[in-house]
Amino acid sequence: MANKRRLVIGITGATGSVYAVRMLETLRDVPDIETHVVVSPSGVLNIKYELEITRQAVHGLADCVYGFRDVGATLASGGFATAGMVVVPCSMRTLAAVAHGFSDNLITRAADVTLKERRRLVLMVRETPLNLAHLRNMTAVTEMGGVIFPPLPAFYHHPKSIDEMVDHTVARVLELFDIDVNGPQWEGT
Repeated sequence: MANKRRLVIGITGATGSVYAVRMLETLRDVPDIETHVVVSPSGVLNIKYELEITRQAVHGLADCVYGFRDVGATLASGGFATAGMVVVPCSMRTLAAVAHGFSDNLITRAADVTLKERRRLVLMVRETPLNLAHLRNMTAVTEMGGVIFPPLPAFYHHPKSIDEMVDHTVARVLELFDIDVNGPQWEGT
């Protein structure tokens, strides 16, 4: 794994765990990417509820897995070089913690490190409707260099299933890290 680019993936308790699992499944087929995963306790609950799969099954999709409270892990250091980090899905609690620099768990600490090292941070926020605190937190993260990417489906590629919508969103997010997984492209009208 020495020549692989590392991508950190945080999975939190917002709805939309299908995006995280599909991203991990997709990245298993990308030979030059190494996945480093942290799942929050609420993320584990949502994965079990929404997808009816176990924590172990999700861990099995990752190259490296870390404990949620392990703030001494390699991910907590800027010296651990990564291509960046995506939080998928990103809860409003995690968004707020990142926006205000609260590094009380490994997901928020890794996000803080990603920002301070000027690496790409993508937060796939999942909430609706949004209140003013949510919007201000999104603005704060954007001003720090992060990317707010709500997983909103696109329809220009005429998806025939939810899986196709999820795959398209995952491909678009991975493009932000220069990872091409051959998703549908906009070709104009």
